[in-house]
Amino acid sequence: MLSSGSSIPEDIGQGRQAFLEQLSDLGWVVGQNLTFERRSADQRLDRLPGLAAELVQLNVSMILAFGNQAALAAKRATATIPIVMLAGDPVGSGLVASLARPGGNITGLTIEASLEILSKRLELLKEASPKISRVGILTNRSNRPEARVLDATAPTAQALRLTFLPVDVRSPSDLDSAFAVLIRERVDALTATENPLHGEHRGSIVSFAAGNRLPTVFGDRAFVDAGGLMSYGISFADLFRRLPTYMDKILRGAKPADLPVEQPTKFELVINLKTAKALGLAIPPSVLSRADQVIE
Repeated sequence: MLSSGSSIPEDIGQGRQAFLEQLSDLGWVVGQNLTFERRSADQRLDRLPGLAAELVQLNVSMILAFGNQAALAAKRATATIPIVMLAGDPVGSGLVASLARPGGNITGLTIEASLEILSKRLELLKEASPKISRVGILTNRSNRPEARVLDATAPTAQALRLTFLPVDVRSPSDLDSAFAVLIRERVDALTATENPLHGEHRGSIVSFAAGNRLPTVFGDRAFVDAGGLMSYGISFADLFRRLPTYMDKILRGAKPADLPVEQPTKFELVINLKTAKALGLAIPPSVLSRADQVIE
């Protein structure tokens, strides 16, 4: 297992149990006929090539790569060991030739939803909190998938009469300055693009939003479990339930080049009514009725 962050499948929240259960259903049990070698860069991306090389030197049967940078490092480290990725924009990032025909030694699941996903979150946020007008967004515009989503979201922000304020966060050390910018710009709501760094520091992000009474919407329900207002995005439990299927096929002899990359198929809306109450918001029934889960 190779990850750019510090969170790899022993710490993937709801996805962990789904991942292990599906492996077991397919006949693979950790500690019996399956062993994981874990390597994490702790957001120090310059470490990834060396970590990938370590796994190659161990002659592992397969590399599970979480995130684009980890997948790219694994691909550069070996052209023969199969790689199963969980990454965004795999074609644009050069990981695979196409989703249908990945080619080479890498396949897996893309965590890239449609470019309209952030637009849908803004619509939900505006519906839940009609008075908002200035939305801050934590992002990293040097990351191609995030930049594309931002560009695609601009027309929706304009239609909703929202001022959209992207603030770049490229390392944990950028968070405090990003928060200062959001306060200075007087944002009245907060969201974020998909980025592992955001997930690892969701406690700080949610605490900042709560301290400044900002309604929030994120892509990962873990933010809502931590106290955020809403999340709408890919069901990561579903993705991690599907990941072992690739592992099983490859361990039984299939070639990655013959296994198409799959896209997300399940999305979920989660709402935290405790947070809504703290913010003085009454979530409209039209929003509540669409929720897959409501935290009370």
